[in-house]
Amino acid sequence: MSSQKTGVWDAESWRVYKRLLGYSRKYWAIGLVALVGMILDGGGLAIFTNLLRPMIDDLFARKDAYLIFWMPIWIMGIFFVRSCGTFVSDYGISYIGRHVVQTMQHDVFAAYLKLPAAFFGKEPSGQQVSRITYTSEQVASAATDALKVAVTDGFTVIFMLLVMLHNSAYLTLSLLIMVPAIAVVATVVSRRYRQISRRIQGSMGSVTGTVEESVGAHREVRIYGGQEHEAGRFDEITRHTRRLNLKIAATNAASSSTIQMVAATALAALVFLGTRPQILSVMSPGVFFAVLTAMGSMMPSLKRLTTVQGNIQRGLSAAEDLFEVIDMPPEVDHGRRELTRTHGDLHFEAVTLMYPRNDFEALRGIDLHCAAGTVTALVGRSGSGKSSLASLLPRFYAPTTGRIVLDGEDYQEYTLDSLRRQIAWVGQSVVLFDDTVANNIAYGELAGASEADIVAAAEAANAMEFIARMPLGIHTQIGQSGNTLSGGQRQRLAIARAILKNAPILVLDEATSALDTESERLIQQALQRLMKDRTTLVIAHRLSTVEGAGQIAVMDQGCIIERGTHAELIALNGQYAALHRMQFHDHADQQAGD
Repeated sequence: MSSQKTGVWDAESWRVYKRLLGYSRKYWAIGLVALVGMILDGGGLAIFTNLLRPMIDDLFARKDAYLIFWMPIWIMGIFFVRSCGTFVSDYGISYIGRHVVQTMQHDVFAAYLKLPAAFFGKEPSGQQVSRITYTSEQVASAATDALKVAVTDGFTVIFMLLVMLHNSAYLTLSLLIMVPAIAVVATVVSRRYRQISRRIQGSMGSVTGTVEESVGAHREVRIYGGQEHEAGRFDEITRHTRRLNLKIAATNAASSSTIQMVAATALAALVFLGTRPQILSVMSPGVFFAVLTAMGSMMPSLKRLTTVQGNIQRGLSAAEDLFEVIDMPPEVDHGRRELTRTHGDLHFEAVTLMYPRNDFEALRGIDLHCAAGTVTALVGRSGSGKSSLASLLPRFYAPTTGRIVLDGEDYQEYTLDSLRRQIAWVGQSVVLFDDTVANNIAYGELAGASEADIVAAAEAANAMEFIARMPLGIHTQIGQSGNTLSGGQRQRLAIARAILKNAPILVLDEATSALDTESERLIQQALQRLMKDRTTLVIAHRLSTVEGAGQIAVMDQGCIIERGTHAELIALNGQYAALHRMQFHDHADQQAGD
């Protein structure tokens, strides 16, 4: 960012910090109470320090009876008020900080839900998770925790300075040695923190991503003996993170030791000034010790103030990363027409698609008519563009050129939400959530469905035969990603969800691949019910599943190279026929082997 190049606190840094503090603004009343607590905390210590002069000169030296009675009571009162101030400021700042973190996490997560599909292909998912879990926590230290240190210790330094000036302006001259040196240390520490902080955030994303991958692929890791490789990869990333954190620790340690040396020099100067012959004869011990204690009490606060700059810079780097995501433009939706229920007449007219991240043309000049209520199958080798074509329907991507016409209207004229309400999707990779069977079927906008409708959808999907055996039926928890279910069971829940949605357009993306014969039979039955009277786009690898389709489009390298019914394409004796012969022979060989 520009702030790294031009200095520690440039206009960009102030803009980010001002925006960050905006998240705390609505808690101004709690912040005001916390501020009073900080003043009481710093002021109480200063009042106690100022009492050292009468304590030494009058209470101990002169045995003043008034002070002998009242001094313990004053001390108790001062530290009671100070402890109240500490509690109020600590809890108040924590309260604000937790709310700031929650709000920022909400804003980032809300941005994720609205960002276009292209965003999720640009960076690892671990980085996206890390923003929510790690980066947002760094922000809290800049918005609240660092502010508490800056205010409390700032007041402490000011109050101690007033105590020193009140008791002896002459001895306060010793501070002139300390102030410039501390300012230099604070500047160096801040710049160093800013440079390292962004790299730490990136490395935490790598750590999260590596753990996610290894845990998600734990079967493959064990089967292929990848434990050593994964352990080495994880160790390399964590070593990099450790090195960055040690650089932060070294910066902190160097600043602390430097401040200690500067403080020692300032204390030596104070002793030197206080022991001059002409001063010794007129200065009481109480004055000297009050000033000495005030300077000693100032030291920890000054040390924390030098590192608080670093914490703020750390938080600013985190905030920049979060604001970058929050400010990203959401999915483009220029649609003005609300689509209630489409007839499902679908035309692809000279459609091309080039993905934003590269120059590869995934689709080239696609012309395809899917009549309302008919089944269109897309077949072809992997990478031929079948899934890319299907992903255009819900506008995950927009055609680079050409257009898609739905019911005689360019589908970009329809609002995004109303368009997606017309589409049900059953994919090869079934997405289920850590919730009940019922809530997975009646997901999202379907959440208001009655229990009877959910059961009816499950029965139509041939899912009730296994749901009925579950301990709580449709109210049984199925675990993260439905990990307590088999592949066929997960697929049938996805079909039940599509049946319940009752959308006029259906996309089946390899919905029966990699299933056993019994599961495939049950799912094919469910799909036949689901496809009835719907405009259906079927992406299929097994040609036997699409022989009854109204039309079959054979794709290769982003183009439709053949089109027709199963019989027409077999008679054409082209690529479809070759694929069919190959699969038929493979199937025959498999049966012979069995």
